[in-house]
Amino acid sequence: MKKSQKFSFFCKKILIPNISMKSKWHLIIVSILLLQCSDESPNYKALLGVDILPNEHPIFFKKELVPNGKLIHRGILNPQLDAYYFTLSNKDFSDFDIYIIERKEGKWSEPQKAFFNSEYDDHGMSFSPDGKRIYFSSTRPIIGKDLPETWHLWRTNNNNGTWTEPEYVDIPNMRDKLISHPSISENGTLYFHASNLDYSKMDIYHSVQEEGKFKDAEKTYLSDSNTYGRTTPYVSADGSFLIYAAINKTLDLMICQKDEKGKWSQAKAFNKAVNTNGQGNPYITPDNKFLFFAVEENNKWKVKWVDVESLVKNQ
Repeated sequence: MKKSQKFSFFCKKILIPNISMKSKWHLIIVSILLLQCSDESPNYKALLGVDILPNEHPIFFKKELVPNGKLIHRGILNPQLDAYYFTLSNKDFSDFDIYIIERKEGKWSEPQKAFFNSEYDDHGMSFSPDGKRIYFSSTRPIIGKDLPETWHLWRTNNNNGTWTEPEYVDIPNMRDKLISHPSISENGTLYFHASNLDYSKMDIYHSVQEEGKFKDAEKTYLSDSNTYGRTTPYVSADGSFLIYAAINKTLDLMICQKDEKGKWSQAKAFNKAVNTNGQGNPYITPDNKFLFFAVEENNKWKVKWVDVESLVKNQ
């Protein structure tokens, strides 16, 4: 049996390049267009085995992966777009497991538990931008350390094609906190949400690395109109924008950018096509083309995806 804990999932923000407030959205659109014009732009239809791609209106992504009686909380692709990881739990927010499907010879495999999944609860995974590490959150015990039984951060490293045994990610001033949903930028800054053990005072924090070790985390100061906190951050590879969920009466996905002084701009909520009735767990494809997120509809949670360029144009 797992050691399960009730777990509420939440928010993310987007941080965008160091430019003036007047031109920030224009630069986002231009950057996305340049990425799309590249000869290296992936053929998503062929790679993901889908008939249509989303525009500014989100559509479901592989909803057949969610069995009856289960909730899906997160879905991410590896940088090569040939593996899809997703988290399922029971409807009472117990028994969190990470699953994977892989594309081989043009066909997707049947779901199986990910190699780093455990008998405890596992969730909130993301790849490093180079694809060489997977960061995730877990309630598994930490051998040799007297830490509270809650969600902590872990990672596994890819050494010459072989994934290592997961190791605990130590952030000194977060050892007695509940922390989850890590994502990391190219410069090694790790973002995540943290709270007290009873889920109170949940907010987004970040920790920088020095000589391979993470320093004490600092709260990531973000400006929005939320009432209760912030959760499930996802940072862009270059660290210029952040997506997260603001905790209000429902969960609203937000986006913000760093200004020329390295401070986060006023956060902006995505439009009503995305923010319908509670959504979180954002993930952006490596080329900044598509946003994936979890949404609750008719008492069921499903993963949707949407074209980011169209989203920004209609903000």
